[in-house]
Amino acid sequence: MSTTKDYAKNDASSERKHNMLGMSFSEVAERLKEPGQDTVLVPMGSTEKHGAHIPLGTDSYVTMEVVYRTAEKHDVLFTPLEPFGYSPHHMGRNEEGAGTITLQAETYRRVLNDVARSLIYHGVKKVIFVSHHGSNTKPIDEVMRQLRYQTGAYISFYKTPTEREANVVADLFENPPEETPGWHSSELETSCLMATADGLVHMERAVEDRAHAPAYMGGSFSKIDGVGTVKFQNSENIWVPMDHHEYSDTATIGNPFRATKEKGLAMFERMADHLGAYVEEVRKFEVEVAYSDYPERA
Repeated sequence: MSTTKDYAKNDASSERKHNMLGMSFSEVAERLKEPGQDTVLVPMGSTEKHGAHIPLGTDSYVTMEVVYRTAEKHDVLFTPLEPFGYSPHHMGRNEEGAGTITLQAETYRRVLNDVARSLIYHGVKKVIFVSHHGSNTKPIDEVMRQLRYQTGAYISFYKTPTEREANVVADLFENPPEETPGWHSSELETSCLMATADGLVHMERAVEDRAHAPAYMGGSFSKIDGVGTVKFQNSENIWVPMDHHEYSDTATIGNPFRATKEKGLAMFERMADHLGAYVEEVRKFEVEVAYSDYPERA
């Protein structure tokens, strides 16, 4: 039986709501007047090819679980999930049927801008985008700077602790470093899906696999994980626009067979505690919004 949260029922039964999707305009207006409630989390998901044993929405499920737990523990508002992210490298081959839905970089930036400007218009001073999908961070610097410079609001992007930045949860892994702990469809993501949506995990389809340099590069190059770089002469300073299927044959990088529901629950607790601690620090920041009007309504 799936443990996926029924967020509508949770929102309806909650004594204090945090999901803006389930709040009326008057509830939001009242909440924003409360001390410390000018900070809002914006979950940014992804619908993209993962290993055959977990769903396209893996990054979205993980993002929402972390955001939901953080909101409950730290009394912070959050917006609905944006289910599509920046994932051109996960599109796969033409008519292959990988299922990925990607936004172009400019579209993605416009979404971030419009969501943030809408929130700032209503009185939010601090916007924290949250995502489990690493590539959602690639196109963001320009738009985040523009938002800060134009409005004065505090803008940041929180990437869940995974992949090469997994220190928050590193001691929970059994995978050794050479098995790239925390990578795509491996121990972390599979454990997290077991913890939040176990009915969507099909371990009979799982495989253990590794990344490699694209075949066209020949034997002089290698690759250890999903970062957009390749190794050459023992140096990893070359960024190459690669498609995921060029360096990962199965969309799995690592060993998913060490995944357990218990690990996933522990990982979610760590992630939510870490994000929550960040939220508490952000609440202390002195922020003055210089411009809050919404620039375009057409």
